[in-house]
Amino acid sequence: MLKKSVQIYTDGACRGNPGIGGWGASLNYNGKRKEIYGGEPETTNNRMEMTAVIEALKALKEPSYLTINSDSKYVLNGINEWLPNWKKRNWKTASRKPVKNVDLWQALDALTQAHTIEWVWVKGHSGNLGNDRADELANMGIDSL
Repeated sequence: MLKKSVQIYTDGACRGNPGIGGWGASLNYNGKRKEIYGGEPETTNNRMEMTAVIEALKALKEPSYLTINSDSKYVLNGINEWLPNWKKRNWKTASRKPVKNVDLWQALDALTQAHTIEWVWVKGHSGNLGNDRADELANMGIDSL
């Protein structure tokens, strides 16, 4: 069975850091779009960036080929560079300190296993329509609180 190909845009936002935060994701498959968002009253921007990806992955019903577009270097560096070593060191950094946001990194790691993923960095607030929409959704998440 062929896997579906899904284009995902994610973003997180925070008013104050820490402060009130929101996340948003736009999932696009075969001309159809699903948009999701939410918020938390006390959080950080990095947590909201990660939550956007986690919630997008949770919204998928089957293993798929994914292109995940994010303006978060924290998420992209974490998933592509830091995560393998954190796991080898039992969730410790190179300086032997506990990994920040370990709960979200572990959830993200588990949710990515079923999919084939291409991670793409997009410059935030640069006119990329998918990223701009994800940003709008993240702010809707804040406004929904």
